[in-house]
Amino acid sequence: MVNQIRLFLPLGALGALLLAAGACTQSMSEGTTAQLTEQRRAAAPDSSGYERRAPQDLNGIGKYYLGRQIAHVMGHEGAAWLDRSARSSEEGTEQLLRELKLKPTDVVADIGAGTGYFTFKMSPLVPQGKVLAVDIQPEMLASLRETKTKLGANNVIPVRGTTQNPNLPAGQVDLVLIVDAYHEFDYPREMARAIRQALSPTGRLALVEYRAEDPNVPIKRIHKMSVAQARREMAAVGLRLTDSVETLPQQHLLFFQK
Repeated sequence: MVNQIRLFLPLGALGALLLAAGACTQSMSEGTTAQLTEQRRAAAPDSSGYERRAPQDLNGIGKYYLGRQIAHVMGHEGAAWLDRSARSSEEGTEQLLRELKLKPTDVVADIGAGTGYFTFKMSPLVPQGKVLAVDIQPEMLASLRETKTKLGANNVIPVRGTTQNPNLPAGQVDLVLIVDAYHEFDYPREMARAIRQALSPTGRLALVEYRAEDPNVPIKRIHKMSVAQARREMAAVGLRLTDSVETLPQQHLLFFQK
């Protein structure tokens, strides 16, 4: 009996110690798992596809969307570059306008309109329609209004947008044109979603960006986009690629619809 008791007591103590150790191990494991989960959440992009990390290119803002670093916005100080005399030949702008296939009654939105280079080329092509010239910089809008008065382009309507919303009428826009500006949007997902809401049932988004696939295009890599990346970002808000034009000298012309 004494031997049995002596044997029983150590085993009981050992069992208690093992149970306590197991509970402690489980608690430590749960704590470590929770800590790792928090660390991963902090490091990973959120559900909207954004993340912050060191810029791979100093011309970027250190913010990434679906793997693409967003570029710095070109300010109004660079307005002269938008209206440079060589632009038409360098970018094939007349061909681009033909490829838009605008109808006289179309409502068109020129997002990132700047000084209105494309706005005032589209204005006479939609005489019974209108061109909504959207920009976030008041200096650009002031320039637009001045040119509108000078040309008597009464169907041009300057619109002050924000970094998250171009402030377009819902379901009423037949064509949204974005030329070399989308890659600079601080909030591309929010902007693309707002654009989708603005499109009419048959409305189109025409996205023009320098070809990332072509190293001979003399533009910094961060100011270019690939077709694959454009498709990925538009698909995230429910827009599908319906047509593409690859005959411009330096840029993709990609059409998306709901």
